[in-house]
This record gives sequence, structure tokens and C-alpha cells, in this order.
Amino acid sequence: MNLKKLNILLADDDTDDCIFFKKALSELVIPISLIAVHDGEQLMHLLINETPELPHILFLDLNMPRKNGFECLTEIKLNNKLKQLPVIVFSTSFEQEMVNLLYKNGAQYFIRKPSEFLQFKQIILQALTLIVQGDITQPDRENFVLTVENHFKNELR
Repeated sequence: MNLKKLNILLADDDTDDCIFFKKALSELVIPISLIAVHDGEQLMHLLINETPELPHILFLDLNMPRKNGFECLTEIKLNNKLKQLPVIVFSTSFEQEMVNLLYKNGAQYFIRKPSEFLQFKQIILQALTLIVQGDITQPDRENFVLTVENHFKNELR
């Protein structure tokens, strides 16, 4: 994927997580344009009505007001205009049943939000690197959850 700038859409209602996300992006060498929305209804309105060109990637929090991440993911994957949008879901919770459902519903990857900033930055970089390299097909189930540990294993290869 030849990009002059990577267009990212972030959907997260947690102000601190949005600040962490923006700070992590500012420390990366990839040129980035970031738009943030803070609830699911705002996200879907933006994608359906206000975005002539889709972002390269959507980072989607699961627990948002007005419309949660599951509902948004389902709408995105059922919409012909939006279904090719790579969606990386991230959440503080990590229930296997939830992760399985996200995989089944077409999310690109799942990230459990790390509490430490350095890990947060590393996992965001890992996800962006996969997308920039053109890896926009859903991976096998065992590679669906991105972790810092997986990042380090790949770095050692």
C-alpha cells in the first residue's frame, strides 16, 4: 500500500484512551491523519453520511454509549460501502466468547488495551504496520488477537 498519509478513524468514548492513542501516533514515523468520534451513533453517521472516502483503518472501542462497538461492527460489515473497511476492535475486557464473536462478525484484529503507554504504542504500531503492508484480509483465528508478546516474537524472526 503506497500511502502519503494513513487516514485513521478512532471511535472511543474514553477521553484518556483517546489522549493515549493520539500521543502514541505522534511518536510514530508514519504520517497520519486522525479523526476521533466518541460514540457509535456519531461513528456510523460519519461513515455513512459524511465520508466520501473511507479511512484506511478504524480502531473501534467496544464499550461506547448510544451504540456499542458490536452494533457498529455489524452495521459496517452489512453495508456494501463500508464492509471492506479494516476494523480493529479494542477493549479493556478479554472474554473468549466475545473475541470469538468479533472474529465471526468480521473484525480485522482484536487488541486488549494495555495499561502501560509503551505497550499501547507498540501494539498500535503493530496493527498499523500490518495494514500499511496491505494485510487487510482477516487472519487465521490464532492470529486474530494482537498482543505485545506476538509483536516481539515477530520482531525476533
